[in-house]
Amino acid sequence: MAVQERVGLDPATVEAFRRDGAVALRGVFAPEWIVALRDGVDRNLADPGPYAKGYTTEGKPGHFFGDYCNWRRIPEYEDFLKNSPAPDLAAELMASRSVVLFHEHVLVKEPSTEERTPWHHDLPYYCVEGRQTVSLWIPLDPVPRATCVEFVAGSHAWGKRFMPTKFKGQAYDRAETDLEPLPDIDAKRGDFQILGWDLQPGDAIAFSFLTVHGAPGNLQSGARRRAFAARYCGDDVVFVQRQGEVSPPFPDVRLSHGDRLRGEDFPVVRG
Repeated sequence: MAVQERVGLDPATVEAFRRDGAVALRGVFAPEWIVALRDGVDRNLADPGPYAKGYTTEGKPGHFFGDYCNWRRIPEYEDFLKNSPAPDLAAELMASRSVVLFHEHVLVKEPSTEERTPWHHDLPYYCVEGRQTVSLWIPLDPVPRATCVEFVAGSHAWGKRFMPTKFKGQAYDRAETDLEPLPDIDAKRGDFQILGWDLQPGDAIAFSFLTVHGAPGNLQSGARRRAFAARYCGDDVVFVQRQGEVSPPFPDVRLSHGDRLRGEDFPVVRG
């Protein structure tokens, strides 16, 4: 697909991203990009990758599907991640000269799916460190506020790292001593500013890898909730060797601890 004309952001939107760690971007992707991503997700669902997971217990309603790191085998993903407005949006939000593709993540909650996406933040899961990071969570269906992913405003600036857990509840096997238990966000919702939005295809939510977020199930009886997340890194991000399990695992990466994030697995898509 041809490169879409760049969509600039107003200063208030960029400031909200930096202040709150998450912001809604309205109408930043043309319908053709959404159609292409839907086609890619259909291809992904029909032929899941090696990291695909189903989070719904057999016999329960709906289905919660997740998969990532498929952009090199699904052309619609690669085209979007490199040629849509996403890299330019990432560069502006991160204030970065370069934009490196980290990976993509697909999350599908079919109608009547009860499973939540638990509260977490992403950076402790990952094999990277740095301040200049952004995920673009892109709905491929209309998403009412009641089923939208939610964010704890300002949590990217808490200066804390929380123990990563699998979406089915098990803690990761990790040895770092600076990882803390995540606060019980649901039990103390009134103590936090919780962000969420009504979204339409073409919109996106931009958030930092350190912003705490989670999502309800999709209890709508007739509407899917398909989301495509594009994850990018900027100038200051480096590869790190964690002390234990990471997700995605990137088993074949040939980088040393502290190397700039570059290479076949992490292509520079801007700059």
